[in-house]
Amino acid sequence: MSRAAPPEPPSEAPREESGERYMTLIEHLEELRFRLFISAVFVVIGLAVSIFFGEELIAFLKEPAERKNPDFRVSLLGGLILGMPMIVYQGLRFVAPALRPGERHWLYGTVAGAFALFLGGVAFAYYIALPPALDFLLDFGGGDLAEPNIRVGSYVDFVTRLLFWTGVAFETPLIVMYLARFGIVTAGQLLRWWRYAIVGAFIIAAIVTPTIDPVTQSIVAGPIIVLYFLGIILAVFVQPRRGRASD
Repeated sequence: MSRAAPPEPPSEAPREESGERYMTLIEHLEELRFRLFISAVFVVIGLAVSIFFGEELIAFLKEPAERKNPDFRVSLLGGLILGMPMIVYQGLRFVAPALRPGERHWLYGTVAGAFALFLGGVAFAYYIALPPALDFLLDFGGGDLAEPNIRVGSYVDFVTRLLFWTGVAFETPLIVMYLARFGIVTAGQLLRWWRYAIVGAFIIAAIVTPTIDPVTQSIVAGPIIVLYFLGIILAVFVQPRRGRASD
């Protein structure tokens, strides 16, 4: 009876199918530098577009307080908003080698979701959180103690900080989802940590909102808490199953 040919090493087959190879530390750093460069290029492009439409952006931001003054930070905010899809995409492309081939179709959906969440956060900050924050800032003490006298530069800094960091905070569901996907946490752990999540949401809101107004902080913290639980729901669907842990 003829002897059967010895089986091929199982570790070689996945490499041949995927056509990938392990990268050295230097290669990882080179790729990271390339991703950061591409992201920076798109931020600069967005910055140029924002500078071109600077007057419109300033008019939009100054409307709640009836102020108007060109400021570089406004253009930078516009550049970051316009460049956000490419920033997220380059970041995900950097971690793509750690994903299975079937998981890489998430890249485009995640980029669209991150951009939509960021824009949603900016819109929420402008239309919902900013008016009460300005009421507190301009009418503190009912106007009996002193007349508000705010520099335009301080006002623009106040608004841009609120808009940008609220947009970043609205990325919470995607952050939670990917932490679960990579096995760093589980949906059960995230659910058990709900008390810490609520405290953390108010801490983030206190950092994001430049005022000590508890109403504004609560308005910002509320959606972050809701988005955290939305992230838990997403984590249930994407976290690795125990039965596939060896795949």
